[in-house]
Amino acid sequence: MSHTPDPDFAERVRASFALQSAMDLIKATLSTVEHGHVAIHLPHWSGVEQQHGFVHGGVVGMIADSAAGYAAMTMVPASASVLTVEYKMNLLAPAGGEHLLARGRVIRPGRTLIVTQAEVLAVQDGRETLCALMQQTIMVMHGKSEKG
Repeated sequence: MSHTPDPDFAERVRASFALQSAMDLIKATLSTVEHGHVAIHLPHWSGVEQQHGFVHGGVVGMIADSAAGYAAMTMVPASASVLTVEYKMNLLAPAGGEHLLARGRVIRPGRTLIVTQAEVLAVQDGRETLCALMQQTIMVMHGKSEKG
């Protein structure tokens, strides 16, 4: 994972994240963008809760999918975009805490498919609890730009 096809990957990832209305809707923010790694922060607020007061599993999936997908995007050329084609997620503990942190990373980069992983942590008083683990496959779409 030492080769970076696009030296401006961080700027491109941040611009793409800004196009995601869904992330605005749930108040998620991009906190880290590094080659092969991305982190997304989500405050715990009533608009993302399920009936027991935890962050809804679908919302946990949203931030895991985006963190891992953007980790993949850090590895592709500027002329390409990425799209999730599959993921499997295990919910390991209730998503409580003050906020959630989704950390995505590239496991295996490839020209056409990229395998990623994300972990979602519930953070309370600085203590992190792993609440979800996801494995994902990303398709690289060469020559296909994003809207915007």
